[in-house]
Amino acid sequence: MNLDPLAVLLLGPTGSGKTALSLRLAESFHGEIVSCDSVAVYRGMDLGSAKPTPTERQQAPHHLIDVANPDEPYTAGAYSRAARATLREIASRSHLPIVTGGTGLYLRALTEGLFAGPARHEDLRDRLRTSAEKHGPAWLHRILTRLDPPTAARIHANDTPKLIRAIEVSLAGKKPMSEQLARDPLTGFRLLRIGLNPPRPTLYDRLNRRCAEMFASGLVEETRTLLTRYGRVKALDSLGYRQALAVLDGNLTESQALTAAQQGHRNYAKRQLTWFRREPGVHWLPSFGDDPATADEAIALVRNQMQ
Repeated sequence: MNLDPLAVLLLGPTGSGKTALSLRLAESFHGEIVSCDSVAVYRGMDLGSAKPTPTERQQAPHHLIDVANPDEPYTAGAYSRAARATLREIASRSHLPIVTGGTGLYLRALTEGLFAGPARHEDLRDRLRTSAEKHGPAWLHRILTRLDPPTAARIHANDTPKLIRAIEVSLAGKKPMSEQLARDPLTGFRLLRIGLNPPRPTLYDRLNRRCAEMFASGLVEETRTLLTRYGRVKALDSLGYRQALAVLDGNLTESQALTAAQQGHRNYAKRQLTWFRREPGVHWLPSFGDDPATADEAIALVRNQMQ
């Protein structure tokens, strides 16, 4: 039987031990790790993204970490194209691709694809932004309602960026965006989804401690360096960096920023679990990835798929 190669998708909230489990799987199955993290793609954003350490990266090949500067927007579409090419390269070496991370949109772009909308039209976007500033975002929503009622029903009237993109796509494509939503799902691989869902109180305790370690290790100084080099780029609006920026701006003390970052990470973990529960066919493991019994169970799942 000619089976497609296997790829493991390791899902779970931040702080659940995905890195530890990915390294164990890589060691057991000649694996290579493909990061699925929208902050780890950026060079210099090390502490706040909890990237694998240099020592961990020496234990197995890692991909799609440090591939862009923070002032170079890295979209879900760009990630999907790069990750799919990387999966094919890994499979061509008869190694196991292990996609690891918590950015749900990146994962969905990889597995389901994103609709191939028209390119950005900056002149049109500028005109729409100017009109929104003059008439208010509800004005954009009324325009979209005339152009594409189904899409308008899904976008909040105050979500200006999405409204502008939907109007742009509808006008450039000469038909409503809702009629252009053709996707390009990943083919050529058998996907094994393994999810980590450790006890919530213990997860929150780990997240609180990890945030404290980030600040103690110099997150504010790392943010200062990034701000000096790149300015106030969108990447710095991510968790941890946003709070560190508030310290640099004098709006929060470091203690207040730490408390806000801890709460933000706990909330993010909740949102990640909600997102990943919509993924089909996930084998959920109710503990942390660095738990030996959990690792053994994951290894058994992979081995079963390989037989």
